[in-house]
Amino acid sequence: MELTPIMDREALNRFLETDFPQLHTDGKIFEVMEVVPGSVIMRLVPNERHLRPGGTISGPTLFALADVSAWCTVLAHIGPVALAVTTSLNINFLRKPEPGPLSCTCRLLKLGKRLAIMDASIFDEAADNLVAHATATYSIPPR
Repeated sequence: MELTPIMDREALNRFLETDFPQLHTDGKIFEVMEVVPGSVIMRLVPNERHLRPGGTISGPTLFALADVSAWCTVLAHIGPVALAVTTSLNINFLRKPEPGPLSCTCRLLKLGKRLAIMDASIFDEAADNLVAHATATYSIPPR
């Protein structure tokens, strides 16, 4: 499956700032780092709010990174369709991430007219460890 992105890194980051500004309420912690055919890499730099007792990044923060990465992956390949929505997201927490930057590589497994299916791998950048893996399905609104 050859997929050519419609939106590049700059366009996606701009779209997040203009159409989803609440994502940056606590400061700009999410950033699209790379867009390639069939895939997007996002980065999250957590702040104190994203930590949980025990000195780790919270599960909801990892979930949000997987979800935002999946959304950006869909948008990169269909264009700025803000109303594409998550229909399911399953996440497996594999190991404890230390406080610090995370990266998420999200790949399109299937892009149809109405549904997109992706997998997302979240890495602790400092240790280069896979800390979580998610699968997501997005509903694409009719054009």
